[in-house]
Amino acid sequence: MAKRAGGHKARRDGHIGPVLRPLAWSAMLGAAAAVAFAAPVYADPTPNTIPDAGSRPAPAGALQLPGATPPPNSGGVNYPPPSTVTGPLATQIYNAEIEIGLLGDQLLGVRESQATARTDLAIAHRKLEEARAAVAKAESAAEGAAAQALKEAAELPPGAFGSDLHGLSELSRLQRGERSTAESDAAEHEMARAKDAERVAQEEYNAALAKEQSLAGQFTTLEATFKTKEAALVEVKDRNAAQLAVIERQREAEEARLGAGFLDDEAIAGKAAHPLAIKAVEFALDQLGKRYVWGTEGPNTYDCSGLTWASYRHADYQLPRVSRDQFAGTRSKLVSQYALLPGDLVFFSSNGTASGIHHVGMYIGDGKMVHAPNSRERVKVSTVWWSRFFAATRVYGAVDAPTTTPPATTPPPTTPPATTPPPTTKPPATTPPPTTTPPTTPPTTPPTTPPTTPPTTPPSTPTPTPTPTTPSPTPSPADSPSSNPSATSAVPTSSSAKPSSSSAPPATTAATSASPSPSATPSSSASASTGK
Repeated sequence: MAKRAGGHKARRDGHIGPVLRPLAWSAMLGAAAAVAFAAPVYADPTPNTIPDAGSRPAPAGALQLPGATPPPNSGGVNYPPPSTVTGPLATQIYNAEIEIGLLGDQLLGVRESQATARTDLAIAHRKLEEARAAVAKAESAAEGAAAQALKEAAELPPGAFGSDLHGLSELSRLQRGERSTAESDAAEHEMARAKDAERVAQEEYNAALAKEQSLAGQFTTLEATFKTKEAALVEVKDRNAAQLAVIERQREAEEARLGAGFLDDEAIAGKAAHPLAIKAVEFALDQLGKRYVWGTEGPNTYDCSGLTWASYRHADYQLPRVSRDQFAGTRSKLVSQYALLPGDLVFFSSNGTASGIHHVGMYIGDGKMVHAPNSRERVKVSTVWWSRFFAATRVYGAVDAPTTTPPATTPPPTTPPATTPPPTTKPPATTPPPTTTPPTTPPTTPPTTPPTTPPTTPPSTPTPTPTPTTPSPTPSPADSPSSNPSATSAVPTSSSAKPSSSSAPPATTAATSASPSPSATPSSSASASTGK
């Protein structure tokens, strides 16, 4: 038994039982498949298709759209500076500018509230004076009524003795300060009403006076803080002017780079700025170079919101005075930075919320704005602070852009008429030469021949010596007078060569002799005879 048991145990240890055999085969097949299809990671082939775009990277912070719920942040002036601000000095100045801007807007708000409180106090004071006057009038009316009653009661009209006694009783009551029932009720009612009105007016006046005094104290405290911090900032800037100039140039270049893709055309989707918005822009640009002074709105100095306020007031629109209020008053017309038009207001915030708005400018196109930066600078044009951009609003709605492009393309057809004149000018330029050359030659030859021929012939006729030789030329002149002078003039042109070539001496004698005048007279007489 022991031997069988031992043999059975050895068999169980050396062989897999029928129950575990399927599991073993499955494990072996799985291991073989894993070994057969296993490959190292670096052996994966390079994909030959475009990879899927996948998910976009998440932004570093929550996207803040104008008018939407602002993302949570620390608030205040410790909001992280934009990428355009680098270095400890630039960061210090950036934070100081933000703090001063916020203080300035807060101070402007207190000043506006103080002005309203003064107005309310003046109104309350006027109401109190009116109530006091009403009380005095009521008292005077009551005293007059009492005096009249006393006077009437003191008079004893004639009549029965009983009536006289009644009058004496009335007089005694009036002397004790008593009045008749009707007069007493009316006087007391009027007096009570007047005194109640005076009490209410006094309470309103006291409240208005307390509010005005509280705002005055708050304004004084804020103003002192503002001036202290502003002076400290100016001192830091003046001490580091050279370094700040470099920082400002770098920041300006970075802002221009950031805004390069926003807008490069003044007409967006067929829209253009409203003419009144252009009028506001023109006014703002006319103020370039004027000093920045906090709390002023012209005409010689401006702060940031004072410049926009005055510009749109010039364009017949009444903006609120403070930059944050300007945004609140126009936030119903929010505009994307990709669709800005000249005249749009651009706001900048320190913490990405409306409560952090500390500066406002006016967009003028091409990524530029006109604004009054701070107390160390003047009204100027600069690149929009895209790194601090919070929102933009439009005061006057855009209008349809003028369709001036078709007329611009039509002028080319008008140029061919401009090219046609050159051919017309060239023929006149070429034709004058042939016309000038003939006149030059004929005038020269006729004047020479007519004077020479008439003088030569008349002197030859009176002289008897050349009778044998001259008979032949003399008959030709005799025959020529029979024709008209016009015919003779035509003859010398053709025969001009004959006298000049035949007889040069006669031409010289005719030129030297003074007998052309008598020769002219015979010709005239001959013509007259021929006319007969």
